[in-house]
Amino acid sequence: MKQVFLSTMIVVLISMGFMACTKSSSYNSSNPTTATVNIKDMQFSPTSVTIAAGGTVTWTNNDSMTHTVTSTSGAFNSGNLAAGKTYSFTFSTKGTYPYTCTIHPSMTGTVIVN
Repeated sequence: MKQVFLSTMIVVLISMGFMACTKSSSYNSSNPTTATVNIKDMQFSPTSVTIAAGGTVTWTNNDSMTHTVTSTSGAFNSGNLAAGKTYSFTFSTKGTYPYTCTIHPSMTGTVIVN
């Protein structure tokens, strides 16, 4: 009887551990639906953001000069973004989207959509 009880308890504990692992692996806090990128001191910060498909990235120009947020593949383009202005884009398709400031090509960033 003790052996059956111990065997049952082991199975229950293993199952609980498996369920806990399964639940935690399905939760992914690194895949938010929104992200913010600041433009300051001639750079995008952070330079890379990751969002879920259907998520939106908002860029805010906190620099003293005009910049653009322009996809290198043509997927999005803010046009000229004056100081203090914002630009948002919603990403419906999974993929990696490199972008640049066409006025200052050394400024680059990436949006990763999962």
